[in-house]
Amino acid sequence: MNWPLSILGGVAVGTGSALLPVVNAEAYALVFTANQPWMLAPVIVALAIGQTAGKLLLFEGARRGSARLGAGSKVAALAESRWASRIRGALVRRRTAMPLMLASASLGLPPLALVSVAAGASGQRRRTFAGLCLVGRIARFAAIAVPVAYATGIR
Repeated sequence: MNWPLSILGGVAVGTGSALLPVVNAEAYALVFTANQPWMLAPVIVALAIGQTAGKLLLFEGARRGSARLGAGSKVAALAESRWASRIRGALVRRRTAMPLMLASASLGLPPLALVSVAAGASGQRRRTFAGLCLVGRIARFAAIAVPVAYATGIR
C-alpha cells in the first residue's frame, strides 16, 4: 500500500470509528504498524485527525441541540443520559473541563463519545475540544502502536 492511501485510510478508519463502535481504530493502528512500521507517525496522526473529526460531529450535534436531530437519535439519547449530565457538570468549570477532556481522549475514561456530546451541550469552545481531542488521540494511538512498531523492525 502506498503512503497516500495509507494516510487516507487512517483518516477514514478514524472517522468511522469515532461514529461507529464496531470500527476499531486501535486495531487498525496495531495491524498497520506491525506490517508497515515505517508508516508509524503518519498513520497515528491520520487516525487521530479522523477521530477528532468524527467526535467534532458529535460535539456539533449536541451543541446545535437534540431537537434538530430528532428525539430518537443516538446523540439525543446520549445528551440526556445520567452520565452525560454528570460530565456536563464537570465541563462547566474550566478547572475540571480540560483535564476531563484530555483524559477521555487519551485514556478512554469516561468514554469520549459521552464527553463529546456533553462538551457540545455545555458550550465548550470548539478549538479547545478539538485540540485536546487531537493531542489525546495521538498519545493513545502512539502508546498502542509504538511498541508494536519497534518490535517488528523500526529502528
